[in-house]
Order: sequence, then C-alpha cells, then structure tokens
Amino acid sequence: MEEAILKVERVSFSYKDLPVLKDISFEIKRGEFFGIAGPNGSGKTTLLKIMDGILKTEEGTVYYEKEVIHKLSRKEIARRISYVPQEHELPFSFTVEETVLMGRYPHLGILGIEGKRDHEIVRRAMEKCKVFHLRERLVTEISGGEKQRVAIARALAQEADVMLLDEPTAHLDLSSAIEIMALLKSLQEKERKTIVIASHDINLLSNFADRIMLIVDGRIISIDVPSGIFTEEVLKKVYGDLLTVVKVGNTPFIVPTNLKR
Repeated sequence: MEEAILKVERVSFSYKDLPVLKDISFEIKRGEFFGIAGPNGSGKTTLLKIMDGILKTEEGTVYYEKEVIHKLSRKEIARRISYVPQEHELPFSFTVEETVLMGRYPHLGILGIEGKRDHEIVRRAMEKCKVFHLRERLVTEISGGEKQRVAIARALAQEADVMLLDEPTAHLDLSSAIEIMALLKSLQEKERKTIVIASHDINLLSNFADRIMLIVDGRIISIDVPSGIFTEEVLKKVYGDLLTVVKVGNTPFIVPTNLKR
C-alpha cells in the first residue's frame, strides 16, 4: 500500500464568523487520483487552498509527508505542490510558452534566469499537454479547453509531485471536459503524479477517480471508491430524493430520480 503524501489532520476554518470546514481529517496516498465532491459552498475550494498553504488553518495541521505545510515558504511548497485554481487569469500579454515557463519559478535562482534544462522541461510539459503547437500563440487567442491545458502544463512544469485542481472542467463542453480528465489520468499513471480534484461533476469523478471524498457543509460525509460512495444511501444524505444511481458495468452514474428506468 502506498504511503500518504498529504495528510489533513483535524482542520477547521472560518471566514470571519462563518464556519466553512469543521474538524476535517483524511489522507491522500502517493500516486492517487483523489476526488473531492460536494454541493456548491461545501468547502471544496477552501480545502484546496489550505492544502496548498494559501490559507492557514484555525485549528489542525496539513502535512506533506512529514513536513508541516504552513512552516514551508511559498517556493518550498511550490516544489512539492502545484495548484490550478478554478478562476485563473492567464497573463494576456504572454505566449503559451512564456506562460508555461512561469511554472519554473520555484526552481530558479536569485537572478530568476531560466536555463537550458528549464526550457526542456517546459517543452516536454507542453508536449504532454498537447499545446506545443500553440507555443507562439498568445493565451488570449486560444479556446477555453486549450487554456485549461496550458494551465495544467504550467503546473506540470513545476515538477511537483502533487497537483491540486479546482473545478478543472468548469465551463467546458463535455468532449473537452473528458479530454482534460483523461490528460490528468495519464499524468497520474505515466508520471506518477498525485492528482487531487475538487469538482461538482460527480459523474466525471466516478469515471476517473480512485477514491472520492464527499463533503457537505464543511464536514466529511464519506470517503470511498466511486462504487462505494455513490450509493442511494449516501446520495440521499446529500441530495435528498433528487438523484439516484444507475450502473454501466461497475461504474455508477448519477441521474435525476425521474430519469431512472
């Protein structure tokens, strides 16, 4: 069994007087594709930001292996964890290649000058994310799906073991969303990356994630493999009688109750 690469231990967090996360504890294994699901406002984005050290916990601790995240500098965290936020504005005046090159920042020296190795890493990241042919285009000139691939390539160029992604398929059509998830699955399997995705698209998570954590109102409802978490009993706790489960092979799909045949 793989060891835990990230550990969240009894974490709580509030925005002013509004509790968002309430005594959250779980572990993510090295090389795992881990999904975080839940309704809007359940605390998914806040949790990712805490795991990346952007927000500091009120209570509890986040560990990368045995290191306490909030004791590391931003550069030290960025060498271990890359983060792709849901709302990311790619720099409008930069080309795709220049944008991906920004992912090398945690590895640059005091002068901040990229070397031959940095450019080679960026080239490989663009190739793996299938945006190398766009390298001279401005990021304002490419599609939403292509921008998402560029953001992932920039994160990949960081060479961090863990990739955190907040709603990476939001605003994409179904075909583009599946392509992005397949790309991330490939990075998990071929690059041994640990992929952590927060998403409200429970059917995409069901198809690609190894395990899924379902959170509601800042509390963990369940953590399990997709077939274990997407059951009538668990869904009812979260969505009432609105949703139900149908299976295609061993993969559960969630549909509105009135569509079940």
